[in-house]
Amino acid sequence: MSKIAIIYYSSTGNTYHVAKAAAEGAQSTGAEVRLLRAAELVPDSVIDKVPNWRAHIDATKDVPVATPDDLVWADGFLFGTPTRFGLPAAQLKQFIDGCSGPWSQGKLQDKATGVFGGAGNVHGGQEATLLALQNVFYHWGSVIVPIGYTDPAVYAAGGNPYGVSFTDPRGDALPDGVLDAARHLGRRTAKIAELLRSYREAASA
Repeated sequence: MSKIAIIYYSSTGNTYHVAKAAAEGAQSTGAEVRLLRAAELVPDSVIDKVPNWRAHIDATKDVPVATPDDLVWADGFLFGTPTRFGLPAAQLKQFIDGCSGPWSQGKLQDKATGVFGGAGNVHGGQEATLLALQNVFYHWGSVIVPIGYTDPAVYAAGGNPYGVSFTDPRGDALPDGVLDAARHLGRRTAKIAELLRSYREAASA
């Protein structure tokens, strides 16, 4: 079965919960999954002033930090990020910027990849962020897996065809529709990653 790396950045936890749901979806297909976080860049002196931020970091300290080798290992990957002015968070971008080695060696091409993320407002830049993140995959030669309108959960989650998105509920639990859509994206990506793995193996035989 396929191997899926799910790499996210989350400050107060919502993107993390979507990442976990995507992992559950991928695992339901039999895929081996690595749930990984982008390294934090903000100093503790700033984080400590935001109780929810500090609490989330402490609660997820055992989640491994992603490395480029995780992408080499994987047959497919999912990236999750909050919106930062219509762009991915700097923490996730720094991870991506460190992947030039495997990219230049052709080790990221022909692998399935999808995206998810959220913003503080309904029109807070979710789609712009996900589309900006997908620009990376054109350069890598990865195969973008849009969630499209391939499951009723997509409509319940707001109908974003580019990837799973959500509006930050500011402390409330994420709607079930968002997590269901994330599980669907995880399943969909894992299945397509398996097909692409078979293709790569046949091409190299």
